Amino acid sequence: MSTAAPRPGIPVTSTGWSLGGLTVHRVDEIELPRPTGPWLLPDATGDVLDQAPWLRPDFADADVPRLASHSFAVRAGGLRIIVDSGIGNAKPRANPAWNGLDTDFLERLTAAGFPPDSVDLVITTHLHTDHVGWNTRPAGDDWVPTFPNARYLTGRTEWDHWAATDLDPARAQMFRDSVHPVRDAGQYDLVAVPEQGPGVEVAPGVLLVPAPGHTPGQVAVELRGGDRRALITGDSIHHPVQLSHPHLNSCVDTAPAQAVRTRARLLDSLADTDALLLGTHFPHPTAGTVRRDGGRYRLLAEPGTALAAAA
Repeated sequence: MSTAAPRPGIPVTSTGWSLGGLTVHRVDEIELPRPTGPWLLPDATGDVLDQAPWLRPDFADADVPRLASHSFAVRAGGLRIIVDSGIGNAKPRANPAWNGLDTDFLERLTAAGFPPDSVDLVITTHLHTDHVGWNTRPAGDDWVPTFPNARYLTGRTEWDHWAATDLDPARAQMFRDSVHPVRDAGQYDLVAVPEQGPGVEVAPGVLLVPAPGHTPGQVAVELRGGDRRALITGDSIHHPVQLSHPHLNSCVDTAPAQAVRTRARLLDSLADTDALLLGTHFPHPTAGTVRRDGGRYRLLAEPGTALAAAA
């Protein structure tokens, strides 16, 4: 298990948001390479981006949307919770941008007050490569759970879908190194999340909310603090351009029409409230409130503040 102290230069604070008795830290992994945007969101062309000037400069450059990989570390009810574990280090991946990474993610997580041994829950919004990578770490020739004392949670529908799917070699590799070792250690718990309804509370103020379409059993994560609520998107909303154009899908959505319905439902529930939208792949400033904007939506960015390490 990792007990490494933060490397020199890792800040002792991290960017985050306080919701009243519940805090959320963004723990950075990498900014995704520029070609990721056009590949993932092929319809998010320069002309489409031009229709939402508020996207620049933070969320897009002149021609393409910008994307990032990070995790959210949540302190709720005395528990330390990680929502989605990113790409991971040293993983053999078909995507060159993800292959064999060597980042300081664990040091950043520790600096935020979430050393791996202290984590109580790891929530997986869906079982894709860039959301499960830090589930495990190398130990000799094996992969072992990075968070040895945590319960790992994902939706039962999501798990059952992939268990019944004939996996291509790249996805089979991901399951071998990042999912099955956690299952074999007895640390994965499956949560039945009804496709209709308010969600399932898995920790005080932390709910798994149905968000199918990108994958059949994807969940978003709703956070209910004493002062405010927030929603962590998973891949129900990859990028803020999908607020301006909610019908714009990613190239890897398994059920595009369902993904659009999910996105519309989530955005409608957030619009014109003080609820915070936390984008799993949104680049800095990552978060904001949702406002209706001429029949569409826009994000009013809320960069967060420097939070001391979780006590």
